[in-house]
Amino acid sequence: MRVPQLPVPQPGILEIALYQGGASKIAGRTNVVKLSSNENPFGPSPQAIAAYKDAAGDLHRYPSTDHASLRVAIGAHHGLDPDRIICGAGSDEIIAFLCQCYAGSGDEVIHTEHGFGMYRISALAAGATPVEVTEHARHTDVDAILAGVTSRTRLVFIANPNNPTGTIISDAEIARLADGLPSHVILVLDGAYAEFVDRFDGGAGLATKRDNVVMTRTFSKVYGLGAMRIGWGYGPRAIIDVLNRVRGPFNLSTAALAAAEAAVKDTEYTERCLAQNAEWRDWLRAALAEAGVACDVSHTNFLLARFNSPETAMACNGALNAAGFLTRPVASYNLPNCLRITVGDEASCRKVADTVAEFMAERIR
Repeated sequence: MRVPQLPVPQPGILEIALYQGGASKIAGRTNVVKLSSNENPFGPSPQAIAAYKDAAGDLHRYPSTDHASLRVAIGAHHGLDPDRIICGAGSDEIIAFLCQCYAGSGDEVIHTEHGFGMYRISALAAGATPVEVTEHARHTDVDAILAGVTSRTRLVFIANPNNPTGTIISDAEIARLADGLPSHVILVLDGAYAEFVDRFDGGAGLATKRDNVVMTRTFSKVYGLGAMRIGWGYGPRAIIDVLNRVRGPFNLSTAALAAAEAAVKDTEYTERCLAQNAEWRDWLRAALAEAGVACDVSHTNFLLARFNSPETAMACNGALNAAGFLTRPVASYNLPNCLRITVGDEASCRKVADTVAEFMAERIR
């Protein structure tokens, strides 16, 4: 009797651990403040909300296939060529496109030890081998990356600023990394948090000048459009052309496109959000330090709070949960003694600081 053979997935798929997003609920509580996913506590621009609502009358129509209006708006805001911009369902989709198009069986994809989890997932989904290199005190280490490059390397992913560390490396270090990579290796600069850094282009300048540098960005953070799932990438025309060949023709909804275009144009609202974030990020870091909890200087909309042990980190997470706050344990990012805390509004920051201070005071008694 012939035993039926079950379908077998492609190599690498079963090595993927399912991505775990930030928690959104606490059992038994309804008044929860979510500080686990680095969302804008003030929500999206009112203009973006209005554009989203206005799109409701066209739900029976297919969306634009070329995203031309949004690409023009992004290009105008950042001073970039719209023809070198690709839009995706979050920057995650751009990352997946890059792996799908440029890495496969026998190839390697480099990411750092505390880098965004989707780099590894997308590499494995494409059949490639993810290669993890060390960071230096939670900062991207250019020398470690260059030492990890082999003849099989096809992509190098770094987030700058990095998630979940909040740290950044200089333009000079990024340029040194680009200079040190072989021409066949694509350097991907993930700028999901670039807007939070004053006078920083997220790598757009390098992506403009180099044939093997791509920048990715998102509307999920400062623009407050996480539910819309919209991001974009910018790079050499040849690479963008390749990515568009695998992009689904209707990968973004009409409502998402409209909301994103309105958001990028409402610079006054964005600047207000950035100013609030900078003020309360620095205040919260100082308050946590006073309570005995260290945080690196953050260039994002979150802090990485470091405790003396994984047990202390998880106990503090429990105390914050009890106070109605959801934060993000980051053991899966090789940081078991840390919590990532999104910077909320003033009231949330003050209450988080008080809760952590009370917790730490109890621990040392």
